[in-house]
Amino acid sequence: MAKMQQPLPWIANESDAFISMTHEGKVVGFCQPAYARHVVKQLNEAEQVYKALELACYDLTARSGGSTASVGDMVQLYLSKATHPKSGTAAIAMLLQQRQEDLDLTDAEFAKFCDTFRLSRAELQAIYLGEDIESTQLSPLSRILGLSMDALIDVWRGGE
Repeated sequence: MAKMQQPLPWIANESDAFISMTHEGKVVGFCQPAYARHVVKQLNEAEQVYKALELACYDLTARSGGSTASVGDMVQLYLSKATHPKSGTAAIAMLLQQRQEDLDLTDAEFAKFCDTFRLSRAELQAIYLGEDIESTQLSPLSRILGLSMDALIDVWRGGE
């Protein structure tokens, strides 16, 4: 029987070409050309969006007669509101919405789907409204989301 050859830990592939990506004149990394264009475009757009958010907060503060010194705080507030929750009821509500999208179900169909796993329409609505999740709801949620009970509890409690 022939011995299987183990792959080498270091390989040089001379056919791969990488281009440099720079930020404000400094090289920050190398990437294949097909990906580099996309990455640079996304990073430039993210910077534009951040600048637009700062300008909008400045305008909002100026129009309301508030102190423009608080613009940075307002920007951070809006950025924190825009990020996906990582734990608690809000994170589970987001997982439920993603599950509904994955299954391509309407709100009514998804409510019926959840009801088959013993999570009533009222309980589902309460989760979407941010009310506390009871421990008795964890088992149905685990089955609905396709997560292990331990993984769901980690999301629920925030990985304590």
